[in-house]
Amino acid sequence: MCVAAARWFRVLAACQLYAGAAARRGSGGPCGRREPPASWPRKGLLVASGAVRGARLPALVSRTAGRTGAMPSCWRGSFKELTYVFFMLKDAGLDPDLQSYAAALQCMGRLDQDAGTIRRCLKQMAQDGLQLQGLFTAVPLSAEERAELLRAVRKAKPAFTPPRPPVPPPQVNTSPLLREIYAKQDPAVSYPRLHLSLKELQGLFQQQLRVEMATTITVESVEKVPLLTKEVLHARKTLAGLRTRWRTALYRELQETKESEAHAAREGRLSLFPYLCLLSEKEVVRMLLQTLQALPAQGESLLFLAHELGLRVFKRKQLRNEVQELEQRYSKYLHLLASDTQVAEPCLPRQHWEALGVPEAPHEQPWPMSVVVQLGKQLAEVLVRAAQMPSSLAAPRSPGTLIPVLYHVYSFRSFRQIGILKPHPAFTQLLETAAERTLTFESTDVPMLCPPLPWTSPHSGAFLLSPTKMMRSVEGSQQHQLLLERCPPAELHGALDALTQLGNCAWRVNGRVLDLVLQLFADKGCPRLGVPAPPSEAPRPPEGRRAPNRCLLPEVSPAEKAEMRRELARRLKVAREMQSLRADALYRLSLARHLRHRVFWLPHNMDFRGRTYPCSPHFNHLGSDLARALLEFAQGRPLGPHGLNWLKIHLVNLTGLKKRESLQARRDYADELMEDILDSADRPMTGRKWWMEADEPWQALACCMEVARAVRAPDPAAYVSHFPVHQDGSCNGLQHYAALGRDSAGAASVNLLPSDLPQDVYSEVAAQVEVFRRQDAEQGVQVAQVLEGFISRKVVKQTVMTVVYGVTRYGGRLQIEKRLREIHDFPQDFVWEASHYLVRQVFNSLQEMFSGTRSIQRWLTESARLISHTGSAVEWVTPLGIPIIQPYHRDSKVMIKGGLQSLTFSSSVDTSQKPNTLKQKNGFPPNFIHSLDSSHMMLTALHCYRKGLTFVSVHDCFWTHAADVAVMNQVCREQFVRLHSQPILHNLSRFLIERFCSDPRTSKSIWVSRLMDTLLSVPKTGTFNLEQVKHSTYFFS
Repeated sequence: MCVAAARWFRVLAACQLYAGAAARRGSGGPCGRREPPASWPRKGLLVASGAVRGARLPALVSRTAGRTGAMPSCWRGSFKELTYVFFMLKDAGLDPDLQSYAAALQCMGRLDQDAGTIRRCLKQMAQDGLQLQGLFTAVPLSAEERAELLRAVRKAKPAFTPPRPPVPPPQVNTSPLLREIYAKQDPAVSYPRLHLSLKELQGLFQQQLRVEMATTITVESVEKVPLLTKEVLHARKTLAGLRTRWRTALYRELQETKESEAHAAREGRLSLFPYLCLLSEKEVVRMLLQTLQALPAQGESLLFLAHELGLRVFKRKQLRNEVQELEQRYSKYLHLLASDTQVAEPCLPRQHWEALGVPEAPHEQPWPMSVVVQLGKQLAEVLVRAAQMPSSLAAPRSPGTLIPVLYHVYSFRSFRQIGILKPHPAFTQLLETAAERTLTFESTDVPMLCPPLPWTSPHSGAFLLSPTKMMRSVEGSQQHQLLLERCPPAELHGALDALTQLGNCAWRVNGRVLDLVLQLFADKGCPRLGVPAPPSEAPRPPEGRRAPNRCLLPEVSPAEKAEMRRELARRLKVAREMQSLRADALYRLSLARHLRHRVFWLPHNMDFRGRTYPCSPHFNHLGSDLARALLEFAQGRPLGPHGLNWLKIHLVNLTGLKKRESLQARRDYADELMEDILDSADRPMTGRKWWMEADEPWQALACCMEVARAVRAPDPAAYVSHFPVHQDGSCNGLQHYAALGRDSAGAASVNLLPSDLPQDVYSEVAAQVEVFRRQDAEQGVQVAQVLEGFISRKVVKQTVMTVVYGVTRYGGRLQIEKRLREIHDFPQDFVWEASHYLVRQVFNSLQEMFSGTRSIQRWLTESARLISHTGSAVEWVTPLGIPIIQPYHRDSKVMIKGGLQSLTFSSSVDTSQKPNTLKQKNGFPPNFIHSLDSSHMMLTALHCYRKGLTFVSVHDCFWTHAADVAVMNQVCREQFVRLHSQPILHNLSRFLIERFCSDPRTSKSIWVSRLMDTLLSVPKTGTFNLEQVKHSTYFFS
């Protein structure tokens, strides 16, 4: 841990420790007393550690103990010791700021402190150059905190009237791309409403509120329910008794750990005491027991467990407690969304929420990674010490002594030795016998039961009580958050409103598909269809001559031993992968069954590039074919005159057939296959099973069922469909590159130009590679001769797709090698040489076909390399105004010593470290393109919302109702043209010059000089006319 972090650790420990001491001994005493308690180290915790002179003090009380609702009781009467902390900090050269004084005055308000003490505090604040009014205008406060603060101030100054919160000037988003979105009184706007009444939505709000206040939710597992035999009942009774014993032991261990940490703080040593006090002991015990229950039989890395436990503490202690105020405001907000209410003026959800006067929630900075891991490690060790069981469970005839439930062992994972916490096999067997079919999830890891809160700032939106970051990042990283907070709020409106719109889509479970999947899951799975097999189907260790114990025999040669070890490692790897896939499916299917008859919502946030993701990790529409097939829109729309045709086209798209055929040909093909489609819908497991041959079998089956219902309806146009129809970009990364470079040849290859049939860039690259191969074969190149007949679209597709996102020749070679190994007829002795040859020819083909693309890639790469050499990470701003910074720095090793083992982990988010030049330059081109595709998606989402459409996306795959596909397609094309009509590369060049080349102190640096020359050399563009995209049928199709 760095020295600065250690010093702040001691500050926090001092605050919490002596606040707790005051609560135990009673409070009171004059504010002016300067003698510390007898137990206080004479040099002071910070003085002894050499505090940083002149550093500003954040609101220690608020930041350490949390805001209203998360504040431990020891903070509500600890003014005496808090005073000592202030004096100690002043002596150490640290200046309290407005948040510090606000926290102290709140304490005085709660204690009903005398007026003289409060006057002395206000006088000291004035001497520090801080204004009283600033307490009410510059410090984010909850309603309860504001009331206590005002109570204290008025005791010293009865006539004081707090200033009204400053009315910010009207904020206008300056992006020309969003001008139409925020235009006032546009009669063309038709914002969609939900299909639920106000009363129904209010009931759903109460359900979600209960879930978040409980912090966890327990659902029934879809694992097969066992018969309740005597053995099962006895195992459950044994487990219940053990848990009662563990609960008592955990309380005791926690109290002893706190006492030990408090003693360390008293002696001026590093201490976790303040963090251990953030949650009640009851909450911590419950969390640890859940962790023990969920631990897999093969164990889990101690580092991973420590990180997860630390994060759970951080997330839980942030829960806000302004429930009554939230309830009133949310009820008013629902008038905008409910089907049976009206609002004075239609507006975006964020605008309506802000018009209700909702105050900004106090924001808390994330903890450093070292703090998170150290706290989690401490809690994991508490669990290890407390969880014990009778030895008779492991060996029935053994004496009734207690043995640990968890063991700390070392194991090799990917050639690295790591420490693992592993449950005793007897405990694992007890769990299996008891067969308790429940799973517990964090409330933020499951979909919401009511519409999410609209995003109004980088740290305010989504869940009702659980704070969520708008931009997800590696824990401990603050650079993204700082950039967002420095950004003018109006510039983020496009991103905030797009995330809100995506989260407001209501979903439901496709029950028929779920039943079929559960049937396979309960049997033995079906890996071919994406249903993982149970652990019983995993490969067993070899037997006979290949048995692992034969490695100990002297007659076995070293070569045989090495082969045995490799085979055993391979089988263990397969078993672990099967276990992981099975657990993932178990979570998804259990949540699906839990939500089967409910409407639910998926709040969204984004990564540092602006790409959006659902917050719920286990059950969402971003997953596999199976995951997507389980979901459909909760709100239906009549198919209308063209909806059935779009369902048929979508079904053929899901099969992977007819990719180079016209839309009409795909519709005709669906009509030809109607008998198979209806058979699949009616008898999916007993019929001809045509759907199982599709590229996306489960989505194809769901679509078959929808088509069957529609064609059998009395009036297909009136049939109300809930099925989402997808439109995919045609190698979307290359589409953005071709548009940036106005590359006519590239544009034609990726369907930016109108054509009668869709173009397939993968087939074109394969054809170009074949031309090169034929030429080399004629010249006598052996590998080119061996490859005759083996170059196909499938072999080159993955490499072509990922070149645009920065794949290297090494990565491309591995992709092609994998494809070649899948071809049984290909001579395996030539795989290595052939993959080298092919990746070189794929890159050459792309260079010839997309010359503009490669020049832009090289310009971006060289710019990032030079920026990194100046000592900075690459930054830019997306066309929608989102500030981006690449989080790639040189790794810094962090070690946490003591306990079960010393933990060492690498952190690449430490901004004090130099940028990682390789990652910065390789990451810039793909990340920049990702920021453009996210901008295009957000523009499409916002304009679809204005037209009343349901819209969600999976990056460059856009979803809507079948009836609305044509409208979505029109919006999608128009917004792509509008996006690329901006001088994107020139704007980027200007921004980078201003950001990295305008400081006179560095202008003479050779790296800055080279950077300036590079940035001024913006790649020249071709003659492609962007307007043609509006007429390209297969741009997204």
